[in-house]
Amino acid sequence: MAFTQSAFLPIAIGFFGLGTSYFVWGGQALFGRPAASPDVNKTMGMWGLFMGGFMQFITGVYLMVGLSWFSVYTSKPPLYMAALAFTSYGVHWFAIGWRRYIGASDGAEGWMAIAFALISILGVLVFFQAGDVPVAILFIILAVIYLTEIPTRLGGWKTGVRLVGLWQFLGAIWLMYLTYGVAFNTAVGAHWWI
Repeated sequence: MAFTQSAFLPIAIGFFGLGTSYFVWGGQALFGRPAASPDVNKTMGMWGLFMGGFMQFITGVYLMVGLSWFSVYTSKPPLYMAALAFTSYGVHWFAIGWRRYIGASDGAEGWMAIAFALISILGVLVFFQAGDVPVAILFIILAVIYLTEIPTRLGGWKTGVRLVGLWQFLGAIWLMYLTYGVAFNTAVGAHWWI
């Protein structure tokens, strides 16, 4: 049984989920609003679990199944990197969202940030090689976030928390641009730079 190639990629779902989480988490870290409290941390955790976690995870799984089981995206090989990244970042957001929800320590996230800095750099290399500059820019932003997380979490760099928030907030703006671009290009045949 052969399936036809699909133009309906789920990537706007993953972009929007991560962008929302970055607005929520980055905005809170950057502007200090709302002020941290156990209740605020639970709310932040829920946003991370569902928007950053679930929306990216489902996008990654959807892409991987479309690439491997049904071969509906074979004309777009860089989507393999997207599937790897969305799935990995989705599970990452499940972990950090849950950590924040239950009020556990964030110190070990410095070690996690090493792996996610590396997968972000891999994304930069793959998407630049594929000629997809807008997505490569996203992976540059992701790499900067995780490279800032390493000394912040492992070294107790207090200014780093706010700096991570800045990178996340800027990343959220870029993710919303990508969301609009994918939606407009797919829905009405526009030609946004994505």
